[in-house]
Amino acid sequence: MNNIKLTQLIKQFYIEDIGERDVTSEAIFPEDKHGKAHFYVKEDGILAGIDIIQTAYSLLDSSIGVTPLKKDGELIKKGDVIATVEGPMAKLLTGERLILNLLQRMSGIATITSKSVSALNSDHTRICDTRKTTPGLRMLEKYAVTCGGGYNHRFGLYDGVMIKDNHISFCGSITKAVTTVRGQLGHMVKIEVETETKEQVIEAVNANVDIIMFDNRSPMEIKEFIELVPKHIVTEASGGITLDGLHQYGDTGVDYISLGFLTHSIKALDISLTI
Repeated sequence: MNNIKLTQLIKQFYIEDIGERDVTSEAIFPEDKHGKAHFYVKEDGILAGIDIIQTAYSLLDSSIGVTPLKKDGELIKKGDVIATVEGPMAKLLTGERLILNLLQRMSGIATITSKSVSALNSDHTRICDTRKTTPGLRMLEKYAVTCGGGYNHRFGLYDGVMIKDNHISFCGSITKAVTTVRGQLGHMVKIEVETETKEQVIEAVNANVDIIMFDNRSPMEIKEFIELVPKHIVTEASGGITLDGLHQYGDTGVDYISLGFLTHSIKALDISLTI
């Protein structure tokens, strides 16, 4: 994760959550009341976001000591303590909810990603994410995917071309869409095209695109289509692929499988803070 971006994000989140002040903690705890707390796990999963604890608490009070006990990407089990913190009690509790919200969501994403990689069980095909992320949390959610053994697709509309059905319809064909884009962009920007039929795959190959996506295609169709694609063109499958059905794609030969559910409909991992 980018530390500068992370700091800016947490500052924004604190403004939303704390506002002027934490009226409860400030009223209950004297300023000189110090304590120790533990972040612990209440269910098995994969950890993501451990650095958030240090970054978030340092913004509240630089005197707070944070001791990480686990690393991102590590398997954590129910009852594990992932970090301890020491400092002013009021500050420890002021930062608690924000830190837990991020840790729980990111670890949930890492956990479902890890399950997806295991379900696919392929030495060749890689699991990757999509742009179906929570607004404002994309950097954190995509980082969490990598903690679970997955890979990142494009981060936004700015770092890669993806020509979809509506683009193709407007231009009239894949060939025209690719030609139009190439005429305006430099050689550093890769071009991906979504395809649904054998004819579209052949057209995309002839247009010499960088990546061909098989959109909402069955494993059998993907195996057939891949035979039409030269080795130098990267292949991707997406659409309608579930965790339970991933094992069917393990021997298709496709290079990447992009899964929206890794980030848009995950279950947060249960993590708590105890004083």
